[in-house]
Amino acid sequence: MNSHTRFFFLLLSLASVLLLYSQQRAAAPLLPIGKPVQIKAPLGLPPVPIPADNPPTAETIALGRRLYYDPILSIDKTVSCATCHDPRYGFADPKPVSEGVGKKTGTRNSPTVINSAYFEVQFWDGRAPSLEKQAEGPVQNPVEMANTLAEVETRLNTDPSYRKQFAEAWGPKPITYEMVEKSIASFERTVISGNSPFDRWKYGHDAKVVDESVKRGFTVFTSAKKGNCAVCHTIGDKYALFTDNKFHNIGVGVDLGKFIDVGLYAVTNQEAERASSRRPRCATLRKPRPT
Repeated sequence: MNSHTRFFFLLLSLASVLLLYSQQRAAAPLLPIGKPVQIKAPLGLPPVPIPADNPPTAETIALGRRLYYDPILSIDKTVSCATCHDPRYGFADPKPVSEGVGKKTGTRNSPTVINSAYFEVQFWDGRAPSLEKQAEGPVQNPVEMANTLAEVETRLNTDPSYRKQFAEAWGPKPITYEMVEKSIASFERTVISGNSPFDRWKYGHDAKVVDESVKRGFTVFTSAKKGNCAVCHTIGDKYALFTDNKFHNIGVGVDLGKFIDVGLYAVTNQEAERASSRRPRCATLRKPRPT
């Protein structure tokens, strides 16, 4: 084997090693550098679901909270996550539809963030598979924040205070939107509410914490021969999510016989799911303090 042949095989081997290394790096999930913390579920709720590739840390939660309230995410810096999911209104919006940049409006009411960590999919039509991916939607929606993920990255990378905070949470590297959405999602997983009078009565077995009208209402709510509300707004033996995490057509997407909101159909293209929307929780039973 001459020197040219040996050099060729050496280059080929080196290229193979570099390719394998780059593939391994690409496959490795982006993880925060801090020590993971436990988000303790209050009485009446199950353990908070945590994705393996986004364990919450004190640093990512604090960063996510800052991002949630910062209008820097919107194109004209006027709209934040909290604009439409306002803690003063149970992390929701009292308006029928929220106002985005330039007072533009959408077509659906903003759902509460409270206990959204327990939803298997996000948005009324289930188009986002996680809280992380949900955080991409409003930023790019032309009637909400009307921005781009690339522009958000540019803004944050040119902000010294954000560069410092991202480095503390994710390490000294360029800020990516994946870091942004994972941080916001970690904060939102802390927006949970339980230990209400209902929870203390039902799961804490404190018979005095609610009055008799609540107990009568619970019978109506859960009885198959009466209200039967719990068939969809589920209440378990150990906890209550007040939702079956399923999609139902209850008529809100239809007006005068015409479909005005196709709901889940837009995601699945299944005719049987036209106008179906995610079953909401009875969130007003549990209201946390502003976070």
